[in-house]
Amino acid sequence: MSSENSSADDVQRVWDVVVVGAGPAGASAAYAAAVAGRSVLLLEKAELPRYKTCGGGIIGPSRDALPPGFELPFRDRVHAVTFSNNGRFTRTRRSKQMLFGLINRPEFDQQLVEHAQKAGAELRTGVTVQRVEQHGSAVPDRRTVAVFLQGGETLFARSVVGADGSASRIGAHVGVKLDQVDLGLEAEIPVPQTVAEDWKGRVLIDWGPIPGSYGWVFPKGDTLTVGVISARGEGAATKRYLEEFVGRLGLAGFEPSVSSGHLTRCRADDSPLSRGRVLVCGDAAGLLEPWTREGISFALRSGRLAGEWAVRIAEAHDAVDTRRQALNYAFAIKAGLGVEMSVGKRLMTAFERRPGLFHAALTGFRPAWNAFRDITRGSTSLAEIVRTHPMAQRALTALDRSPVAGGEVSS
Repeated sequence: MSSENSSADDVQRVWDVVVVGAGPAGASAAYAAAVAGRSVLLLEKAELPRYKTCGGGIIGPSRDALPPGFELPFRDRVHAVTFSNNGRFTRTRRSKQMLFGLINRPEFDQQLVEHAQKAGAELRTGVTVQRVEQHGSAVPDRRTVAVFLQGGETLFARSVVGADGSASRIGAHVGVKLDQVDLGLEAEIPVPQTVAEDWKGRVLIDWGPIPGSYGWVFPKGDTLTVGVISARGEGAATKRYLEEFVGRLGLAGFEPSVSSGHLTRCRADDSPLSRGRVLVCGDAAGLLEPWTREGISFALRSGRLAGEWAVRIAEAHDAVDTRRQALNYAFAIKAGLGVEMSVGKRLMTAFERRPGLFHAALTGFRPAWNAFRDITRGSTSLAEIVRTHPMAQRALTALDRSPVAGGEVSS
């Protein structure tokens, strides 16, 4: 066959939806679009399964957003949380029912991708997307997006979902604006059976020495995931916090199997979620909870919405219809996840100033612990609590007004 014919054949294949990135957001988008009966191509630059820096906590909203029949590969089920304030004032709170489960991301992500494939999505790994174009000589018509791969190949789609993580190329195309950038450092530490037994079913959350920082220990069988997170720009202090945290826990003698770092990025309020026939979701859109920096539930929920709306955009016949569907997607994101993010942002601002107050509330004030328990279990959300509980509204308003200068930095 001549090269002329083969390029004509290439032009003929137009996918309904191309999803860039096969993490929780991308796999959810691919699943949602494939279940709707559309042709879906899922692109991933790594080979799967692959490691991701992530605590791996699966809270209620994440469970609720999974495909039907999805069996969570839990490494542990959490019934107790130990809170400490920079290593002091330690107190453990317990729950009869499971608070949340812990997974290893390589297994979890792989399973999500397999569900998308079973629904009909096609997967290509080891593929790097360099850029997308919606206008110009490479694009055959106004209903098509050209996806340029490293190595010279070009794919065509009626709509594209960018789920390519916090350093997203698709996010750059859309013009995503970021507001809060944090550095997470994490170590996977294999431990002897005796140490593992001590942590079984219990996590630790430590409010850290840097404003807005905290650390965690998540047990996963014979390995502890130990990490800290704080604002970017505090790299040396964050590294020191992790070293001191590990030392304080008596884990300094154990060699980590993996040590890694990752930047998390929260979107600005006015950041776009689409451009033409291209949508972004998950980390690529800067969607995560600003206080806890929990991202898996935001990835799963925004990914599913992006997949559903990508199908509608693929069916749109003109720019007006495309724009309408894209605005509907943005509205769906802002009405749910956006409201949660705005409450989380207010909590983060207050937490940066008064971590001791948060610690005292969670360890000594039952309604605060009950709220934490219900949010992690998924029976309510942060936004819902603030909306329906006058006491929570008053507390948040009081925290908003609490003084910055000369205020408490730590207790």
